[in-house]
Amino acid sequence: MGLVKESSITDDFALLDKMSEHEQVVFCNDPSTGLQAIIAIHNTTLGPALGGCRMEAYQSLDEALEDVLRLSKGMTYKCAAADVDFGGGKAVIIGDPNTDKTPELFRSFGQFVDSLGGRFYTGTDMGTTMDDFVHAMRETTNIVGIPEAYGGGGDSSIPTSKGILYGIMATNKMLFGNDDLNQATYAVQGLGKVGFKVAEGLLQAGAKIYVTDIDEENVAEILEKAKETSGSAHPVSSEGIYSQNVDIFVPCAFGGVINDRTIEELNVKAIAGSANNQLLSEQHGVELAEKGILYAPDYIINSGGLIQVADELYGANKERVLIKTKEIYNVLLNVYRQAKLKQQSTMEAANHICENVLENRKRRNSFYTRSTKPKWDIRN
Repeated sequence: MGLVKESSITDDFALLDKMSEHEQVVFCNDPSTGLQAIIAIHNTTLGPALGGCRMEAYQSLDEALEDVLRLSKGMTYKCAAADVDFGGGKAVIIGDPNTDKTPELFRSFGQFVDSLGGRFYTGTDMGTTMDDFVHAMRETTNIVGIPEAYGGGGDSSIPTSKGILYGIMATNKMLFGNDDLNQATYAVQGLGKVGFKVAEGLLQAGAKIYVTDIDEENVAEILEKAKETSGSAHPVSSEGIYSQNVDIFVPCAFGGVINDRTIEELNVKAIAGSANNQLLSEQHGVELAEKGILYAPDYIINSGGLIQVADELYGANKERVLIKTKEIYNVLLNVYRQAKLKQQSTMEAANHICENVLENRKRRNSFYTRSTKPKWDIRN
């Protein structure tokens, strides 16, 4: 395994400064299995930390640490916006997901998760699968997003894609005063598990869409699907997707796609998609607002998957998940209206709403401990 041996951090105080916003950061090392991982707990005001575990061949410990700190903070805001009783956390395993996975490695990771005494729940993310966490489940019950056969909710791309469609409906409502999906045109970037379902939903509603994906088979398949609907689909190049003259850009692939270059190319009224970290920086959210482009904050519109995995601790219930996912429509409309009222970017408005949720909860409780076990935690 190509493990990271050293970090450029030479000052202990510099390391503490990096983690100053976080409650707890755990460095996990097990030479017997080759496990090197970091678990970051950002904020547990709303409940135990929840966040996926990604596996990546990071080039340095600094890089891995920066990633897990950034992602865990994002989960705090995502949980607050989704109104689930969890705080923000994340984990990263350092290694190549194509060559370094073993059952023993994930069992070891499960032991580290379990050692946190219920302060952190985790599951799949980039580079990890539900099957990986079947091994981790042998060491801890603090795993979510598990297969239906093991009592989980199953494929989280289903509620995620439905949440995106509800978010697009809210965006249409704000733009046109009507939330019908077929009244607008869309440029869909990425036809993976979520993006394909979003594109399919738009076609079924009768919308005209332009699509691109690195896998030409996915594009071909959505073009065939279009023939079965009243909508239409048109393929474009990966670079051409940004300059399409459509109403809404729907990024469902990579992060950082809204940047200095692409903002100049965009010719849309709004952006509403499933990709994480769509803005290269929050300043780009301000620039979108200045350009008159309505932006759906990604951590709100793509929270359907989070809602499902959080719901597992009540006992998996698909109907309940979809009811809560539908609320994304109202949450997003509120963000849009607050941004307009306060003359802020939608990202600033969303962050402010989430920070108010956290501040109000702090008045009632501090941070999560096992002694304040939530009533819904049926698996401990």
